[in-house]
Amino acid sequence: MKNWILCGLLLSLSLSFSHADTYPKNPKVDVLNYAFRIELFDTTDEIKCTVTIDVRYVGEGVKFLRLDLVKASAALANKGMTVSGVSSEGESLSYTHDNEELKIKLPVASQLNQRSQYTITYSGVPATGLKIANNKHGDRTFFSDNWPDKGRNWLAIVDHPSDKAMCEFIVTAPSHYQVVSNGLKVEESDLSNGNRITHWKQSVPIASWLYVLGVARFAVQYVDEYDHKPIETWVYYQDRDAGFYDFAEPTKKVLEFYSDYIGPFAYEKLANIQSNSVSGGMEAASAILYSETSVVGDKNERWRNVVIHEIAHQWFGNAVTESDWDDVWLSEGFATYFTLLFIEHEYGHDEFMKGLAASKKRVTTYYTQHPDYRIIHDNLTDMSQVTSSQTYQKGSWILHMLRGIVGEDVFWRGIQSYYKKYQNLNATTSDFRREMEEASGKDLKIFFDQWLYKPGALTLNGTWNYHAKKKEVTIQLKQTQTDGSMFNMPIEVAIHYSQDKRVMKQILLSEKSNTFTFAVEVEPTQVILDPNSWVLMEATLIKK
Repeated sequence: MKNWILCGLLLSLSLSFSHADTYPKNPKVDVLNYAFRIELFDTTDEIKCTVTIDVRYVGEGVKFLRLDLVKASAALANKGMTVSGVSSEGESLSYTHDNEELKIKLPVASQLNQRSQYTITYSGVPATGLKIANNKHGDRTFFSDNWPDKGRNWLAIVDHPSDKAMCEFIVTAPSHYQVVSNGLKVEESDLSNGNRITHWKQSVPIASWLYVLGVARFAVQYVDEYDHKPIETWVYYQDRDAGFYDFAEPTKKVLEFYSDYIGPFAYEKLANIQSNSVSGGMEAASAILYSETSVVGDKNERWRNVVIHEIAHQWFGNAVTESDWDDVWLSEGFATYFTLLFIEHEYGHDEFMKGLAASKKRVTTYYTQHPDYRIIHDNLTDMSQVTSSQTYQKGSWILHMLRGIVGEDVFWRGIQSYYKKYQNLNATTSDFRREMEEASGKDLKIFFDQWLYKPGALTLNGTWNYHAKKKEVTIQLKQTQTDGSMFNMPIEVAIHYSQDKRVMKQILLSEKSNTFTFAVEVEPTQVILDPNSWVLMEATLIKK
């Protein structure tokens, strides 16, 4: 498919897609850094926090700084946060705190490029977002669980992917705990009162859901380095041997592959962390959380693939972050497909195809239950619906089809350009499409529209027959889906003459009913549609 031209995709759609979720963004506010000073205790689940927020105003006239922070309430069984004070440059500021919104009244309206710092002091028991509970061994632990917008339950933040910022966690806790977070550890000091202060600093801007905190009795292994950056394993001390064994591979190989094929790894370290706050994996930047059940001591394939997936997120989702939740496939679809690409690189094409087939099965199953679902959301309001199996599996198939359409070299050139331009920034689906169009020289509007912005599934019923006098093969294909969709897609056809001889042809599906004729020398033994599995479809092609 690498040389196929989307010549049949010339019909332009009149629809113009413009989507944005309903979060109340303020484009004039750019948070640069959060420094969270948090106290944790063994005698209570209450946390105490003082956060200093460094803000740059990129527009004038801002009168209120709006942050997300869940307020303590009876509806939450008295869980949530209570603010005790807000100040800036030593002066107290007035504020309101209602439901999940903290609004700070600025002394004067902002000026263009103004830099200001604000300090907020609050405390409370998190309703969610920070899980304070015993782990599977019965030991008390503290682990973050921010996805997708639960960080506001314990952190005063702009809880949306569009405003990426650096972060620091300065945690004071009883000294029998170790603390892990984003970035590099810059201090660990025992205090005279039996506590320990640990300071982690993330010097690369990231989205708020990627902030991470893990506090437990850990066994810590400094496994290796990649590009002078440490690779670490953090597991419960009881699981030391099994955890060190399980996480020894394939982290460094994955870092090498993605760095070589996409672009440089953005962060100061890569830590794999056992936790009890997630059921699978959570791709927090530089410090990935995995379910406590992930440590089994047998390096099984399932958890190996989770590790690959979460590391892929360090590039897509973390370094290049979707601008809003409607474009979340730029995170999950990418991580799913790039997991398969590493599997192909490291374990072979057959393993890649097996993974692709499994994804297709899940896409088909989901479609039968949700035929109206489309990948790009439209002003998403229910955050429980932010992802589905289609976001992952169909998203990965869309990248696979794109790779087939533009060709191997162009695909990687476009991916590298996209990553280079938007590393440590935000991107939209339109941004990605533009990079792929510039790399390929093709208009990809219809491809993106039909697979990402519309529901539907491609189903083909076809026949082929041989005309001996004309020495021709005629293929008739009908799109038989009944969901109202209609696809324009290039598809390969393999015409077999013997076990060892076949000729590849190229067709362009552009109508509900399509006819293609090819000259042949002898009667084919069989004709196979999409022999290399480049197109997401259900298809039959029989001899007439």
